Amino acid sequence: MATFNKFNSFVEAMAEKKHNLGSDTLTWALTNSAPAAANTVLTDITQISYTNCSARVPTITSSAQTSGTYKLVLADLVLTASGGTVGPFRYVVLFNDTAASDELIGYYDYGSSITLADTETFTIDADPTNGVLQLV
Repeated sequence: MATFNKFNSFVEAMAEKKHNLGSDTLTWALTNSAPAAANTVLTDITQISYTNCSARVPTITSSAQTSGTYKLVLADLVLTASGGTVGPFRYVVLFNDTAASDELIGYYDYGSSITLADTETFTIDADPTNGVLQLV
């Protein structure tokens, strides 16, 4: 499983009410260019074409805190190439599609580029036990 890396701006965006992770529409973006921790909005990254890719909106299964630790849990999402190839991509970036500027949250680095041929799938494992992210 890849490690989730949060963008530096995410903490400030949370403090300034740009995110409601329990109800906003979150979306996965795919890129083959390394994101920088200083990126803040979706236009800061170079996305691949999604022409042949299935929907990229994850299901929020839990957004809650226990004993002062907040945990965002997303269901795993299976991406499917349909009608052609998807990629290459190496990074899977979570962003808030409800926020006015599509604020970035964090990303997974899968270590090498991935290209899906027609009908192939790729599962974004959002760690249903520990959540995609925790805030302490």
